[in-house]
Amino acid sequence: MPDEDPEILEDLTRAVAARDGSAFLSAAEKIHHADLAAAYEDLSSKSQAWFVRTLPSEAFSEVIAEIPDPLVEEALDYLKPSQQRQVLEELPDDDRVDVLQDVEDAGKREKLIGLLGESEERELTRTLLEYPEDTAGGRMTTQIGNVSVTMTVKEALDHLRPDLEDTETLSRIFVHDANNQLAGKLRLRDLTFNAWQTPVGSIMQPIEHTVLADTDQEEASIAVLKYDLFALPVVDQENRLLGVITSDDAMEILSEESTEDIEKQAGLTGEQSEEGYLNTRITTHFSRRVIWLVGLALLSIAAGAVMFRFEETLKGIPLLMLFLPMIIAAGGNSGGQASMVAIRAMALNELSGRDTLKVAWKELRLGAMLGLILGAAIAVIAIFVLPFFHPEVAPDITFRAFGSAVAVALAVQVTASTLIGALLPLGACAIRLDPAVIAAPAVTTVVDVSGMLIYLLVASTMLGLGG
Repeated sequence: MPDEDPEILEDLTRAVAARDGSAFLSAAEKIHHADLAAAYEDLSSKSQAWFVRTLPSEAFSEVIAEIPDPLVEEALDYLKPSQQRQVLEELPDDDRVDVLQDVEDAGKREKLIGLLGESEERELTRTLLEYPEDTAGGRMTTQIGNVSVTMTVKEALDHLRPDLEDTETLSRIFVHDANNQLAGKLRLRDLTFNAWQTPVGSIMQPIEHTVLADTDQEEASIAVLKYDLFALPVVDQENRLLGVITSDDAMEILSEESTEDIEKQAGLTGEQSEEGYLNTRITTHFSRRVIWLVGLALLSIAAGAVMFRFEETLKGIPLLMLFLPMIIAAGGNSGGQASMVAIRAMALNELSGRDTLKVAWKELRLGAMLGLILGAAIAVIAIFVLPFFHPEVAPDITFRAFGSAVAVALAVQVTASTLIGALLPLGACAIRLDPAVIAAPAVTTVVDVSGMLIYLLVASTMLGLGG
């Protein structure tokens, strides 16, 4: 929901309902475009059409960049071609490309590109659309300050001045050499506080970090965060500047990637919906949840098969059922923790497939330490506390033997689950899958089945029962 003053938002809502254009425009002027986009999302289709046609093109160009992707194409359809052209021309190049990428019909997208007045803008837009949406090239902006190393300070300022309004950021100004290759960078204050005849080459700073246009957008954004950059240059194979990923772009990308990873870890499939929960169709929610739930339900049948296989063991010592939920839960918890830590480390580029053996050795030791502590705690309970409740074990089995079997099974389960939880994301990476697809429900189901098998196998072996 919008975060603006509720009274202003109510004025906007009433104006839309009454189709009062004057009141609507008065309220819209007081509301940030991001909150206007949130208000637009909650309207009916007819009200959305009126909203789009009533708001001036310059203002709507800011709103359309913020509304959820599934609503973009429909919003453009509400406009006449002349209005579509005005909206697209008002958008910065990176936002324009984002909007056009949301238009699924290729023919319609080409018509929209054709509306752009300047041939240079049309060609730039087509060039940017060639980059996949999830790459640095697909998310970069080309509206940047760019000067030649041969210029003086005065010449550089004169060169930048005509594009002052269109340039997205002047916090960093990039310098190219005679071959149009990236040579360095400047701050605006470097130009404003140096003598006019000072050569740009003498005051520019070196470029420490760049990314290629085909670099994954998440990797580029992490670099912006890691190196505290205002703008990360995007270059081609010959080190020619193509554009930049700005800090606000990086924040938006990381927010999208974080949401996607969280949803995958929760077992949600399909494309992430940018629409709010209440505005997302129930069929969309259903399709994103059903595949994982059905798959994991079928996998869980294996747990029943394990119990059926060890039916005699459970009949021989029914008390084993008391600790079965605890064994399974401990394995799921430890496996889930290891999986989350591994996925986070991989997302921050701290781990890769080359580190598999190091991860396995580290998590094996960590799992063993955790397992020993948990096993010891349960052994104390099973050996010294449980007898006070006078449960039946078996005539020829002592509480010491029973508690030892449960403790060993728990230690082995926690060790194995920790190892499995850490290695599954790395395994996904090895087969070129997003590590987040090894979702928490999948890890939990796998370690549940393995935990039940370990518990009953260890118990039947240590207590001398047939399995």
